[in-house]
Amino acid sequence: MRIEVPKKVQTIIRTLQEHEYDAYAVGGCVRDSLLFRAPADWDITTSAKPMEVKAIFKRTVDTGLQHGTVTVLIEKEGFEVTTYRIDGEYEDSRHPKEVIFTGKLEEDLKRRDFTINAMAYNDATGLVDLFNGREDLQNKVVRCVGNPQERFTEDALRILRAVRFSAQLGFSIDEKTKEAAKVLAPTLCKISAERIQTELLKLLISANPQYLRTAWELGITKVVLPEFDEIMKRDIGEKTLRAFSYTNDDKVERLTILFANMEKTPEESRDLSRKVLRRLRFDNDTIQKVSELVFWHTCPWESTKTAVRTVLSQCTPSLFPTLLNIHRAELLAEENPDIEKLEFLKKSREFYDEIMEKKECISIKMLAVSGKDFIEQGVEPGKKIGELLSACLKIVLENPEKNTKEYLLSCFTDN
Repeated sequence: MRIEVPKKVQTIIRTLQEHEYDAYAVGGCVRDSLLFRAPADWDITTSAKPMEVKAIFKRTVDTGLQHGTVTVLIEKEGFEVTTYRIDGEYEDSRHPKEVIFTGKLEEDLKRRDFTINAMAYNDATGLVDLFNGREDLQNKVVRCVGNPQERFTEDALRILRAVRFSAQLGFSIDEKTKEAAKVLAPTLCKISAERIQTELLKLLISANPQYLRTAWELGITKVVLPEFDEIMKRDIGEKTLRAFSYTNDDKVERLTILFANMEKTPEESRDLSRKVLRRLRFDNDTIQKVSELVFWHTCPWESTKTAVRTVLSQCTPSLFPTLLNIHRAELLAEENPDIEKLEFLKKSREFYDEIMEKKECISIKMLAVSGKDFIEQGVEPGKKIGELLSACLKIVLENPEKNTKEYLLSCFTDN
């Protein structure tokens, strides 16, 4: 069979071959090509050692020489080229004690995690599939290369990656692979929070975020997200999994659904979301958005334009459509969705769009009057100014047409 390999990748492979080295596209790019998906990147494996790769190509970056990886630059694009290698003994469930370079492609492929990621290709040889990865792709199965316990003992993160690939591809996990994952799930405690976060997030924003259930069944969440195990003890756990199906593949939406009902009150759920997201090393922007949405997700307002303006004055306006999406997902996750509440959300969105289009005042900064105007009217600078501006905002939230300097000052001329 033939895979369409980008010209720049072909150039690297051909150049290595012309210098009498083996070279292949390898891993995820081959898997995705066989699935008729566009690969995110193209990795190359070769019999050439790192310094030999550097000698062949004019522009390179020492990405990880100790692990055999050199980035070859063609124009402004970089491609990782890694020497065939054998990993030595693993001592920390993550890193090999040593890396041994080898001239055999088979040795390099058999150290990889899953059969679907252990295929190589070049135009001259065609597909190299020593572990039936193509068959597993056809059968939609995630299976470890060789002995699952050995693969997971080498790198515990592969346990979570198995579920992540399953969710991204809509595949099942081979039974022996699942058994080994369940036994070795506790070793995930040795993996850094940053790496756990990366895999967990890829799972959550995948086409099948409900596969988080598999992570729970295998004991993975007990280690990396014990808070999820707590809600799975209640009905809200199943509802959360169902709600994922009605959200966009957006990390903020999916994370908000995850945390929205973990505690009894919005305040408690908000505080818990902040705590867990910090533990998992999420960025501050994500933490802020998710915690705010978790707090507001119950939509505590009436279906009036004034009520929507009032909410927008207290939350981040740009998050409001996401907030409505989250509440809609939770309603649809109910066995009998409340039609009136769904109509309420639709009306709230219409109000929001109209408010934003007309640029109606929803904050003190948007008032036609300022603190300076009150000072010029003789009001002493200080707390009183803030109180007056807040009073003005309350008036304008109810009656946007009253947002004029003359009217608002006239309301408080005697103060």
